[in-house]
Amino acid sequence: MPKLFMQSGAEVKELRQKMRLNQFEFWGPLGVTQSGGSRYESGRDMPKPVQMLLHLAYAPERQAGAMMEYLRGRKE
Repeated sequence: MPKLFMQSGAEVKELRQKMRLNQFEFWGPLGVTQSGGSRYESGRDMPKPVQMLLHLAYAPERQAGAMMEYLRGRKE
C-alpha cells in the first residue's frame, strides 16, 4: 500500500486550517460527521478506511492516483 498522506489528527487539522475549511466542510464530503472529525483531530485513532479516504480526497494528485491504482489492483 502506498504511504498515507496523513496519519495523525494533528496533520489533518493543520491541513484543514490551511485550506480555511471548517470541520463540516472538510469532513462532510468524506461521509464523516463534524463531531467524528473533531474526535480524530483531537487524537482519537483514525480507522484505516478514513485515512485512505483522506488520502484520495486531499493528497496531491500523483499520490492520490497511486492510491487509486493500488485499490483497483487489490485482490480480496
